[in-house]
Amino acid sequence: MLSQGGGFGPADRIVGSVVDLAGISRAKVFPMSRLASFVDSGAGASPSWSVHCVDNHIAMTPSFSMVGDLRLRIDREDVRNLGNGTYWAPACLSEQDGTPSLACTRGALRRATERLAAAGLDALIGHEIEFTLFGAVTREEWAIYGLNAVLAQEEFIATLLATASVAGLSIDQVHAEGGLNQFEVSLAPADPVSAADNLVLARALISRAARTSGLRVSFSPMPVAGDYGSGAHQHVSFWRRGLPILSGGPGPHGLTPSGEGAIAGITRALPQFVAVMAGSALSHLRLGPGMWAGAFCCWGLENREAAVRLCADTAGNPHGASLEVKPIDSSANPYLSSAAILGAAHAGIVDHLPLPNEVSVDPADLTEENVVELLPTSPSDMLAELESSALARDLFGPLIIEALLAVKGYEYAEYRHKPVDEVTQQLRYAWTC
Repeated sequence: MLSQGGGFGPADRIVGSVVDLAGISRAKVFPMSRLASFVDSGAGASPSWSVHCVDNHIAMTPSFSMVGDLRLRIDREDVRNLGNGTYWAPACLSEQDGTPSLACTRGALRRATERLAAAGLDALIGHEIEFTLFGAVTREEWAIYGLNAVLAQEEFIATLLATASVAGLSIDQVHAEGGLNQFEVSLAPADPVSAADNLVLARALISRAARTSGLRVSFSPMPVAGDYGSGAHQHVSFWRRGLPILSGGPGPHGLTPSGEGAIAGITRALPQFVAVMAGSALSHLRLGPGMWAGAFCCWGLENREAAVRLCADTAGNPHGASLEVKPIDSSANPYLSSAAILGAAHAGIVDHLPLPNEVSVDPADLTEENVVELLPTSPSDMLAELESSALARDLFGPLIIEALLAVKGYEYAEYRHKPVDEVTQQLRYAWTC
């Protein structure tokens, strides 16, 4: 949060950004002396911002073209200090008269959160961010989860933690992952909108720390063809009147009836939202069996191959019980992926959906009579699921659905039939801030 005091230099600047439907952060910059204007009037943005694609193509539609104007408006209370004279805040899209735009994805998440609150429920979300550093150590020097891996990047990690502290971003942990020079940062849980804001901020800080250390960072779902993919899992917990619904109940692993409904709602809805959560032209390369990406539409206690992994309330989980939704990657707009999770859980709770059978083994090993379906990854299936989803239309509204279908339709047509090596190289840094 920005203090009320002055003391800004003539070169200090405030960056306001939104995340588009390709998952890319797009921004405007004001001199800090014009902060009040950014807050009150906003910065101009064409409606076409909503249909910018991963390669900067514009997939214009009847509602999103070069005609018209929207405003990017920030809140003074959301301003964070990134250091070196740069300040940042998440922006909302509004109409010129100041009313919220129905194309604003941050607004869609806010509405999903308010819907939960109207049902007496609160949610906390903690984001995980996997990424790959280029220009770091060689494969011969790399060890999965290795001490040598993190010590070799002391400068990068120290810079990230220091700038996160200045920006007020709570990082729970950093560790080396499975792929060469792949790392994961886990963020502390927060209310859903703040958590998505924190994710955008974290990507910016990771990108800046990498550049400071002479590295390049990729958040791509598949940064190198044939190697490990990178996810952006979300941990979500739900509470009713201050009591958790994922623990303390009579159900399996302490689930309450509402907790069972939340799991049922999410697993029922996941196929409808793959184009939102893992919808890039590269995401299908990660979202497969054996990738620990949650490709199977099921749930299980600590099952890393299940799309929904239950983390029970134990001493090993200091934040309490949560659901890890695994299929999500960094090409997702975090506001929409979070809104989808909350909306699906809410629907499962109010519909009193029964808990599906738990899968406690690798779903690929199940016999034919117990087979678990894979999440859809073909372009036609993903787009058809999204377009026919009444829940998606209810949560996002017709404008966001129109933009999503246009952006994803273009990207699939443009890239899904090209050689994988070519596409991974072209899109490697598309989601870098």
